[in-house]
Amino acid sequence: MHDKPTASPVSRAWAAGRRWADGRTVHRRTLDLLVPLMCFALMLLDVPGLAEADNSLNSVSATLVLALGASSLLLRRRFPWIPYLVALGLLGWLHELTLMQFALYKVGRYRGRTAAALATVGYVAFSYVLFLLQRWPEKQADTLMEFLSIIVPIGVLAAGVGVAANRQDLVRELEVQKGRTDALQAVQQERLSVARDVHDFVGRELTLLAVRAEVLAVRARGEAHQKDFDELSETARKAHRILNEIIVQRAQERDATPGIDALAVLADEGQRAGSPVVLDIDARAGELSPLRQAAVHRVVQECLTNAVKHAPGQAVRVRIALDGVHLRIEVCNEVPSALPARQPVSAGTGTFSMEERVQSMGGTLRAGHHDGTYRVVAVLPAGV
Repeated sequence: MHDKPTASPVSRAWAAGRRWADGRTVHRRTLDLLVPLMCFALMLLDVPGLAEADNSLNSVSATLVLALGASSLLLRRRFPWIPYLVALGLLGWLHELTLMQFALYKVGRYRGRTAAALATVGYVAFSYVLFLLQRWPEKQADTLMEFLSIIVPIGVLAAGVGVAANRQDLVRELEVQKGRTDALQAVQQERLSVARDVHDFVGRELTLLAVRAEVLAVRARGEAHQKDFDELSETARKAHRILNEIIVQRAQERDATPGIDALAVLADEGQRAGSPVVLDIDARAGELSPLRQAAVHRVVQECLTNAVKHAPGQAVRVRIALDGVHLRIEVCNEVPSALPARQPVSAGTGTFSMEERVQSMGGTLRAGHHDGTYRVVAVLPAGV
């Protein structure tokens, strides 16, 4: 067994400081004000030297000039080039480098790598011209190498840190956008899942309710309850229509669906709705995986629902067969000679939904009229 290494006091202090900083947020306006104040505080250290230099400034006027220069940082977010130009002016007049460091950092932070590189080259070139014109104080740099050792590191370091901060800002923004996108996708997926559930189950039950009420209304024709059955049928049709108008019936996948054993229940429901169902199921179908049984149930369920809608009273033949490595689902019904008295409520996405499920499992689905019948044939790998 190895003992867990003990963190050093410095590491613990650093971690505590990070937790303290993460738990506190600084308002943006406060930060906008804090940065110029920090820059001004650093530049105040140069006031005595500026007052003694040959530039017609005293302590008060030098302080005011530096305060105006630092205040240009208030525009750094939207107009970072303004502090940069002000910094160049102070550099040429007073040889002040502090504001230039802040300005180069802000150009890199808010305008990116290319702008930072251009700003750094411009700053170095401007300073080099001052050096050639002998406008640079000898006490700061007597030779070219000394001059470059002061100017270049300041510019490169400030601009480089700004570019790094810019990239961190971009990464954080991308992470926030990704989080929002993932949340929206999760919400959308949940909505689609709910929509599929409504289409598969609630919509089917409403269809059966409407058809059953119409059958009872026909049987009760001339009796006192005929009007009640008609109203019940119309209410169910209206509810189904509202569901189809509100919910977009598309989804990628749904949870577990009943399998082969539940096909008899679907046949009984179709029988009660007035459409006799004949089942021909291969004895080996019970060996199919739950996923494939769910696909069989889904296809047959949608076909029987469509038959009740579009061909009421017609017999429906369902055949489930295993042919080697292929599973074949075939559902067909006679096409009625006349259209139903009432146009059925339909969203028009049932066949697409079946095809989507079958294709997701590597199969194919065909649906259409053939020799006076409407036939749906789905073929997919058996997986047994």
